[in-house]
Amino acid sequence: MSERAHEKYQRLLDFCKTLPPTPTAVVHPCDESSLRGAVDAARLGLIAPILVGPKARIEATAKQFGIDLDGCPIVDAAYSQESAAKAVDLVREGKAEALMKGSLHTDELMGAVVRRDAGLRTARRISHCFVMDVPSYAETLVVSDAAINIAPTMEDKVDIIQNAIDLAHALRFPEVRVAILSAMETVNPKVPSTVEAGALCKMADRGQITGAIIDGPLALDNAISLESVKIKHIDSPVAGRANVLIVPDLEAGNMLAKSLSFLAGADAAGIVLGARVPIILTSRADSVIARLASCGVAVLVAHARREAASKAVS
Repeated sequence: MSERAHEKYQRLLDFCKTLPPTPTAVVHPCDESSLRGAVDAARLGLIAPILVGPKARIEATAKQFGIDLDGCPIVDAAYSQESAAKAVDLVREGKAEALMKGSLHTDELMGAVVRRDAGLRTARRISHCFVMDVPSYAETLVVSDAAINIAPTMEDKVDIIQNAIDLAHALRFPEVRVAILSAMETVNPKVPSTVEAGALCKMADRGQITGAIIDGPLALDNAISLESVKIKHIDSPVAGRANVLIVPDLEAGNMLAKSLSFLAGADAAGIVLGARVPIILTSRADSVIARLASCGVAVLVAHARREAASKAVS
């Protein structure tokens, strides 16, 4: 892939380098990709990793693959669920401002995050966003939710949309334009996602969702292609130039994100929002630049939260 394909991510990483490294609990980094990803991000000054997991295994993995752990503290934990619990404790104690998934199952990590007694829940529903660098599209695209909420209700979608809008602001989008996707651009009572999209737009009109221009239902072509908008005579400030895409359910989102990755050469940085801190979710299939961009996205979210907290105090 050409360097030009990563211009959007490079701008993101360049800005992150002007900020202090974000203290990040790296949960159970017991394989090469998760351990190297954390160390690479630390070397770039994005994060200050605290490695949480079985000390002997982490050190053995580092030795086997020639990864230098100098300056990376290790919090010993015997197994993956204990690693997740101890990482969550670091956040609750104020020692970490982000979590990063290592070589454990996402369910194990999220189980510790959403625990009612000792987790990191907020009033918001937790949701996932892909921040996508698509070479053929001028803007960075946020796609939600393709990994956490399987069949979200309309109530869930209010939080999913608000989380995605807040992320777009943390990423410093000059204007946030949200397309609520379906299979068509008209409300059809036989297609529930079109009815929900229409209702969600009215909620935005009434101030129940804030911080963006929102339109829907829109089919994918209407959302991102100005040519399609002209042909179909759609009058909308979002159509053809959306930078946040809200999908009807996890299956649609997962297929959309993977289609962009594998057919359009896009990279996808993954982040989980709605908890007390951003959670970096990477896959073993991710490219190096996508892994670093995931860390960069979390850095900007953590930075936006610090700024909001300082404004609230002042």
